[in-house]
Amino acid sequence: MSEQLLIKEAFEAIKFAYVPYSNFKVGAALLSKSGKVYHGCNIESASYTPTICAERTAFSKAVSEGETQFDAICIIGGKKGNIENFTYPCGVCRQVMMEFCDPATFKIIIAKSLTEYQTYTLAQLLPFGFGPSDLK
Repeated sequence: MSEQLLIKEAFEAIKFAYVPYSNFKVGAALLSKSGKVYHGCNIESASYTPTICAERTAFSKAVSEGETQFDAICIIGGKKGNIENFTYPCGVCRQVMMEFCDPATFKIIIAKSLTEYQTYTLAQLLPFGFGPSDLK
């Protein structure tokens, strides 16, 4: 799947963001190795702690359906859904990615539009990450 198609999927996902407190909408599209795309959006809670990021929503949906291997994720975000800047995954989301993805090859696409985007590997955004291989 091309980066532009995954970006389009992230723009679909952001439509469902539930953000009554921050008004900062985030959408994510996670591409599994099987080729299936899982959408995620951020979901806020009045007590804040149960709030979940778009990226972890997508991973939770995928893993709950049996997918545990992934190629890429696209992330978009902005106040009231206006995508004006690049939105990077938080540290907790990067750690979840480390659980399921090869840091050297997993692509993280940060987009503002179909033509304005940056692509990183997980290793670039989480150098010296701690993952399952550290527990072997």
